[in-house]
Amino acid sequence: MTKILITGGAGFIGSHLSETLAKDENNTVYSLDNYFTGTVKNHVANVHYINGTTKDIDKLIDFIPDIIFHLGEYSRVEQSFEDIDLVWEYNKLGTLAVLEFVRKTRAKLIYAGSSTKFGDSGTGRNQSPYAWSKSSNTELVKNYGEWFGIDYAITYFYNAYGRREIESGKYATLIAIYKYNMRNNLPLKVVEPGTQLRNFTHVSDIVNGLVLVGKSGHGDEYGIGNSEAYSIVDVAKLFGGEIEWLPPRKGNRMSAEVITEKIRSLGWKPQICLRDYVNSLRINNWHDEPNII
Repeated sequence: MTKILITGGAGFIGSHLSETLAKDENNTVYSLDNYFTGTVKNHVANVHYINGTTKDIDKLIDFIPDIIFHLGEYSRVEQSFEDIDLVWEYNKLGTLAVLEFVRKTRAKLIYAGSSTKFGDSGTGRNQSPYAWSKSSNTELVKNYGEWFGIDYAITYFYNAYGRREIESGKYATLIAIYKYNMRNNLPLKVVEPGTQLRNFTHVSDIVNGLVLVGKSGHGDEYGIGNSEAYSIVDVAKLFGGEIEWLPPRKGNRMSAEVITEKIRSLGWKPQICLRDYVNSLRINNWHDEPNII
């Protein structure tokens, strides 16, 4: 049996990863989540759930994992200017504790980096507290590999979307907000200038990439992203709702380099495109199809 620990396993991406890995009878899957953005509604079968924060991982985990997928960090750009204390607690203190736990247990670490570090020709790494915390953490993970010989792989997600996203409130994400607004006849808000490019990647494609990296990945630069880019205003037009313009915001990068060579070398390629996904939503009155992850 392979013991797998997923931090943030009750969150959006973490719950899908938990569900996929738990279907393999050779895996025993555990989730460590503090339920900041995760929810018990995301619990899936055959996963052992542990309620707690990553900075206490050494106290909460009483077994030795074979592999740790570290997804349990603060993950919002614009909101991080207001939540800098949470960014520090979850992304710096929490990740240091995870790295020390990996150092002790010799588990393989799969770290979920952030594609914001590649934004605007590399200047995106310092455009927000969130981006800085994530980009500096990738350096720390690599240093732990050099200093202490831990086995690691670093992945980068590009604008994940799909079922179980947060649809409303402070921590909602764009595609989920647009789904919610279309169901409720609300305008689709676009932050000026609207030409910001994003590479929207379906959560099932991200999970497939994570599984491959977990099995065969080592080192940095496993970008898991759909190469097809959309501007924010084009996404709004794709949904077809009324557009409401909002003033520019801090930390809102204009573009990001998509680095997928290493993940493609493992046999990965995206299976779902945003246009087809939005069309399926339209057919189902802006709800996710039950047979799509």
